[in-house]
Amino acid sequence: MYDTMFTVLNVSVVPAWLLLILAPGWTWTQRLVHTALIPLVLSAIYLAFLTLGIGFGQSDPEAGMSSLAAVQALFSHPVGLLTGWVHFLAFDLFVGAWIARDARRIGLSRWIVTPALILTFLFGPVGLLIHLLARKFSGKAGWSLAEPES
Repeated sequence: MYDTMFTVLNVSVVPAWLLLILAPGWTWTQRLVHTALIPLVLSAIYLAFLTLGIGFGQSDPEAGMSSLAAVQALFSHPVGLLTGWVHFLAFDLFVGAWIARDARRIGLSRWIVTPALILTFLFGPVGLLIHLLARKFSGKAGWSLAEPES
């Protein structure tokens, strides 16, 4: 059952990532990926797993966030692993959507953005690092992440 949940969660975000990479300016990309819809759904799933773990005993009794051992215990139960995984899926997609919007806003080439998005999907912060370095060293933007006021 847990393996099936893991697979369903992984597969459920792939269309959003494909839209960001293959059709960043498409209306449906804007409607599906650049709105709060997917993060809201993933956040609700996260809350459900968190509630199972904390409220219904679906976690190691030593689980917590106060020490490395407590975090290790948190991830020792499949519900804890799924909770953490949904956290990654939600935040990585949120960051990926920001990267795509930021790259379009500053005019960064899709040849640079695509590897950053793929790396964000696979390795989270590595993709963000690539994007931040690309935006700085391309001369298109600096270190400031503030968007210009309209």
